Amino acid sequence: MTHLLHLDASARPGRAGEHPHGSLTRALSHRFVARWTRARPQDTVSYRDVGLQPPPALSGEWIHAAFTPEANRPPAQRTVLAHSDALVNELLRADLLVLGVPMYNFGPPAAFKAWLDHIVRIGRTFDFDPARGDDPYVPLLADRPRRAVLLSSRGGHGFDDGGAMAAMNHLDPAVRTVLGFIGITEVHGIAIEHEEHGDERLARSVAQAHARIDALVDRWLAPAPAVHRAAGMQKAALAA
Repeated sequence: MTHLLHLDASARPGRAGEHPHGSLTRALSHRFVARWTRARPQDTVSYRDVGLQPPPALSGEWIHAAFTPEANRPPAQRTVLAHSDALVNELLRADLLVLGVPMYNFGPPAAFKAWLDHIVRIGRTFDFDPARGDDPYVPLLADRPRRAVLLSSRGGHGFDDGGAMAAMNHLDPAVRTVLGFIGITEVHGIAIEHEEHGDERLARSVAQAHARIDALVDRWLAPAPAVHRAAGMQKAALAA
């Protein structure tokens, strides 16, 4: 079975197309999860809404507690880290992250940045090993295959690689950097653009994003090619 972590970061409640002034990214993430679970009802989903229930900003007490060895933390420090621990535990259980994250002022919403801050934890999602020389950081989520899909929306257009506004896209690179740092290196991005135009260009972008989501889910759920299955069976036989 696959376990999905479905996270929404929009400050808008509701989903575009279903609710007045609803969120485009909530609609995208819902579409992805709904299509996945229809095809694989045995898979499980955890849901986290950081847009409407944002994690607290980090404090000096949080930093002190996070960098204190777990065995040495007094009860007060454990309390400070309790919410962060819950977010990390959700992440560790997940095989697939479905992230609905709009672009706000060229970057992620503050609530989503807070989530990232809480899940980058020494000893939990990464380690630091001075014996590794110039490469001391160890991503702890590289222990098994994990991947993510970043479903976004943008007021303007041209923010993808090679676009006129690509240099101003500080959302996608930030998410890829942080997730890669902890060991999730397969990150796919699908975004709606032209939200501020609100005309046929937006409608076309929404339709294209929906089609890309459907194609990505279908591709990820497609059976592995026979040659890959055979290689996997051979590897398992050698390991037996």
